[in-house]
Amino acid sequence: MWIQRSGARYPGGEGAGIETRHAFSFSGYYDPGNVRFGSLVACNEERLAPGAGFAEHPHRDMEIVTWVVEGELTHEDSTGARTVVRPGDVQRLSAGSGVRHTERNAGAEPLTFVQMWLVPGPGSATDPGYEVVRGIADGTPYALERTEAVLHVRRLADGERTALPDAPWVYAHAVRGAARIEGETLGPGDAARISGAERLEARAEGPAELLIWEMHAEPVYG
Repeated sequence: MWIQRSGARYPGGEGAGIETRHAFSFSGYYDPGNVRFGSLVACNEERLAPGAGFAEHPHRDMEIVTWVVEGELTHEDSTGARTVVRPGDVQRLSAGSGVRHTERNAGAEPLTFVQMWLVPGPGSATDPGYEVVRGIADGTPYALERTEAVLHVRRLADGERTALPDAPWVYAHAVRGAARIEGETLGPGDAARISGAERLEARAEGPAELLIWEMHAEPVYG
């Protein structure tokens, strides 16, 4: 298991009122030893001031999953989707053969969200798609079939335990509070990368919220 602390993330941000923290190589930052984990190639913490946002930009062959921590995210894309995403919602944009979208904070309060990019398997350049699951419940897995990955949302009370998936790659990101895994405490913004371990669990130290990826495949290029 390898722990990446919040303070070790690479700082970024394009445009006024945007602050980004990258977990993997991204944009102008490149570390050949930190380009992906399983099928996960990005886990960005984004903070947008009221009125700030990302201008329209393209994506292709990517599954983009977004979790809002606080505030409201306004999403628009070339599939015709226009949605406001709130805390507790899971948003998925399947870029497929190509899509363009914008993301902005149209509200009066600061916006914080976590955005995760996963590379789909071969032959996945299908038509783009979009989905929002409102108020996803704990214990309800959210599967991305094209990537052989499953997202688990865990909101834990103090001292509560949850089993981690048995999978070749498990990525646990602490959104709020603190949780202990294998003797290491994750605080907000910290993440654990676990390869091939079995029968592990996370225990909350106070109320905690975790995003846990269960991944069964790596990207195949070429």
